[in-house]
Amino acid sequence: MTQPPHDEKTASSPEELREQVEQTREELGQTVEALAAKTDVKTRAQEKATDVIQQATAKAGELKAQTAVKAGELKAQAADLAHQAQDKLPDPVRDKAAQAAEQARAKAAQAGRLWEDKAPEPVKQRTEQGVRLARDNRTLLLTAAGAAGAVWLARRRKGGRS
Repeated sequence: MTQPPHDEKTASSPEELREQVEQTREELGQTVEALAAKTDVKTRAQEKATDVIQQATAKAGELKAQTAVKAGELKAQAADLAHQAQDKLPDPVRDKAAQAAEQARAKAAQAGRLWEDKAPEPVKQRTEQGVRLARDNRTLLLTAAGAAGAVWLARRRKGGRS
């Protein structure tokens, strides 16, 4: 028979011995489960991927917030510059611009009323859907337009040098 380690007490009754055996089995089962989890490469890779996705989502949220703040700052700067430019315009030019803007608003309102009166309902619905989609993806559309403009300029410059 083997002797128990010195730091463990010996069982004084068969019931205590059964309890010790059951506890040892439970500890051994937990150890086996922990070792199995460490060797499960697929699960560990999925956990790592989930962690990376969560980190990327958090970073994207931060960047979105920073972009919104920067866009607000740029919008304020643009409005300030527009006011400064408007203040420097002579009165006759300013009056003429205001008159032209009012005429443009009136024509746009007239075109809108004509559209409401004459356009078929399915066309109106599709147009509204397109407008909502464009508003929801404004940044993407502006980025694509900027990229297209850059490509156009690059091709134009290349063609001019040949």
